[in-house]
Amino acid sequence: MSRAIPWIAAGGLAAALMACPARTPSPPPASPPIRVPSGCEKNQAGEYHHTDNPAFRYLGEDDGGTLTLTLARTREGVEAQADGGTTVSIVLNRTPDGFVGETRSTTFTTGGMACPVRFPTQAMVCDDKGLTLRTVASTSIDEDCRPAPSGPKPVWKEQRLLRAVPDAGIPDAGTPTP
Repeated sequence: MSRAIPWIAAGGLAAALMACPARTPSPPPASPPIRVPSGCEKNQAGEYHHTDNPAFRYLGEDDGGTLTLTLARTREGVEAQADGGTTVSIVLNRTPDGFVGETRSTTFTTGGMACPVRFPTQAMVCDDKGLTLRTVASTSIDEDCRPAPSGPKPVWKEQRLLRAVPDAGIPDAGTPTP
């Protein structure tokens, strides 16, 4: 009879374990839906130019989540590396808060120190003709490249970028018109 007790105990333990529901890991929380202006969910890769100054040309790369617009040319034959080799770029991410990101550039203090600056930027319109962006147009920095404690408040401005290279009849920046 002493041999039957371990088997009975083992059988009872096995029955108890089998009766317990299996624990499955809970699924990760659902990501909030991405909300961007109509048309902005489409691929925005390609060439663009600024409507106010067609000499400012941008090359857009889009991986489906992030659009990067890099200033490609500002005048005839000159690549846009006006800030000591630092390019100007606009990086926008498709998020639950919109098609948002920043414009990245370099500026210089009055003492000549190069300072990276970032301006909040968001896409307002994406259509077949191009993009309408809303961005902070300027900012104040101190001699240590920090936001200045005083000065004008940031001003938001809409910028329109049109698809494709502008007509050849439009002069590049810095090229005198006859």
